[in-house]
This record gives sequence, C-alpha cells and structure tokens, in this order.
Amino acid sequence: MLPTDPTKKISFTRCIKEGDLVIVYERHDCMKAVKVCQNSAFQNRFGAFKHSDWIGKPFGSMVFSNKGGFVYLLAPTPELWTLVLSHRTQILYIADISFVIMYLELVPGCLVLESGTGSGSLTTSLARAVAPTGHVYTFDFHEQRAASAREDFERTGVSSFVTVGVRDIQGQGFPDEFSGLADSIFLDLPQPWLAIPSAKKMLKQDGILCSFSPCIEQVQRSCESLRLNFTDIRTFEILLRTYEIRQWRADCTQGTGGGSAGSIRHKRKQHLIEGSGEQENPNNSTVMARPNGEARGHTGYLTFARLKCLS
Repeated sequence: MLPTDPTKKISFTRCIKEGDLVIVYERHDCMKAVKVCQNSAFQNRFGAFKHSDWIGKPFGSMVFSNKGGFVYLLAPTPELWTLVLSHRTQILYIADISFVIMYLELVPGCLVLESGTGSGSLTTSLARAVAPTGHVYTFDFHEQRAASAREDFERTGVSSFVTVGVRDIQGQGFPDEFSGLADSIFLDLPQPWLAIPSAKKMLKQDGILCSFSPCIEQVQRSCESLRLNFTDIRTFEILLRTYEIRQWRADCTQGTGGGSAGSIRHKRKQHLIEGSGEQENPNNSTVMARPNGEARGHTGYLTFARLKCLS
C-alpha cells in the first residue's frame, strides 16, 4: 500500500468554477465535454448557453439557453468521460472496464501497472478505483498519445493518481523499479505474450494480470506463456445488451365498416408520450421494453491470471 496523502482525492461535490471541465448532457446518447470559460458560450440546437451562467452552480444543475432550452451540467466521472473522450485508439467501454476492476481486485492503495495507455478510458477508471492512496503507472510507446493522455488526466482531475511514461513494454519490459511491487497489471498490446515475462517480475506474490485482446489467436498464445508461472487462467467475452424503456399511450377509436351489422373495427394508434406536452392518462398508457438496436457486439477478450505463490 502507498502512504496516505489527504490532499489527493477525487470530489465533484463543489460548485463549478472557471476552467473546470463539465459534461454537457442533452440526452443519453448526446453529450459533450466543455471547458468553462467566463466569456464563452456553448451553442446547440436548443440555443446559446452562457458559461457565466454556469459558474457557481453545483454539478448536476439544469441550465437554460436564450431560447428556453435546457441541458444538464454533469461532473466528468470516469463513466461519462469514457462516452465523450477523443478516440486516439480503440477504447474499452463500461462493461469491460467494470469487469476488469472487479477481477483485478482493485481497492484504494493498490499499485497498478498498465501498458497501452491509448485514449486513457480504462486508466481514468483505474485511478478512481485505487484513489486516494494508490497509483497507476501507465505506459505507451507513442509519445504524442502519452502527452495527450497526460492532458486529459489533468482535465478530469485524476493526474495525482496517474503517471504516464513513454516506453515499449513489448520490447523493453516494465522498469525494474517496480519489481515485486505491483498489485495488478493490465496489458493492451498486439503481442502481450512478449510482455508477460516482465509482468511476472513486477507482480507481488498472488498478484493478478489481465490482458485484453481482440482476436482469439492472441488469447491462445498468451495463455501458452501464462501457464509456466501463473494459475487460475480464465478468459471472458463481455457482451452487453441494453434495453429501451419507453412509455406509450394507446388511443382506441370505434367505427363501423362495410361488413355485417354490429361489427366493430378498432384502430389503435400509438405514440410516444415523452415530449408530447399532453397530460398523461394512466389508464391508456403502457410501458414497453425493447432491445436497443445500436447495442455493441464483440469488443475483445479479457484474460486473467494469478501469479503462482512460491512454495
């Protein structure tokens, strides 16, 4: 465990001030990260929103435009940041990220090594998981990507818990200074088996390694390398299926057709109540659930392994 530093903490309970990063929320599939500047304005289809009206309001506030439209100002949590960040590389999404944090057994105070910083989606969540007394050391071989990631970590308020390094982990391995100190290691590399020998040296006894690979051939070769020094090797594929829950109103009208006397033809018209501006009649409404047609499919495979304890 790392020593406690009470000055290092993640908190979004304060009010918004100039220079803060906020997530402007229009709807669940339309959000944008905006830096607050006193003399700036954010414009969208609902009108113009002055940043000066945002300053001093708590995160979560609803603010109005010059046209009467509104948006919500949300804190840049790791979950929301994953949805709005710039994609410099393919990223991990919430389903994979939450699974990784659980199976790596991350708690405040852990020291985590990561290779393949990329866009920093996972790194931000790792930092939140180990804060306020832990630390994440993440490495990327691409210098510009590493520099962009540092800027993002500053913007999202996790820079106190993350150190970004430029290093080819596949070719050079992790720095020797971390030998035997890492609680967990995450690899997102095209050839993760090349980094496994170095990862083994970095982990504490009973430490856990996770490797993310998009192709099953990568998984097979990684598992071959893991068998020598690791146990409890398991691979998972996380498929998330979301549902849309909507409330509809059914209007039934009666009429007579050209058939026999007494025949009644029913016409049902359904439309979405949300945003209609009409008062809802509970007797005529129903809640409908259906799978989201834009659900993500395969992202990759997560392979976990635990370092064998010396007898």
